[in-house]
Amino acid sequence: MKTVLLVEDDLVNARVFSKILTKRGGLAVKHTEDVEEVMSIARSGEVDVVLMDVSLAHSMYQGKPMDGIKITQLLKADPATARLPVILVTAHAMEGDRETFLSQSGADGYISKPVIDHQEFVDQIKATIGDAGREG
Repeated sequence: MKTVLLVEDDLVNARVFSKILTKRGGLAVKHTEDVEEVMSIARSGEVDVVLMDVSLAHSMYQGKPMDGIKITQLLKADPATARLPVILVTAHAMEGDRETFLSQSGADGYISKPVIDHQEFVDQIKATIGDAGREG
């Protein structure tokens, strides 16, 4: 079974995404907004894709506030996690944001909230895993 690491600080969104991914997608879900935990889980090889909320209100790393763009940059800069696909998720979807966020972060995909079409959401995540998922 493929596993999604959900980095989301809104517990309602986290619950909704988890339910969609497990029920409709048949995927396992791990959830945290703790940056140390994100890095540790990503390095462990236990996840196939990261769903990264862009605007994390409470996440800190080494004493500095971190948003999803910065965490994605950390993941992409680390040789142990550089190949792990990251999909950004944001409610702040304005014209041009997608390209800016993707180029700034090095992420592999982008989904805007709210997620209306649950099947398309699952399909996009599964397609991303299929392209770069780990063996097994």
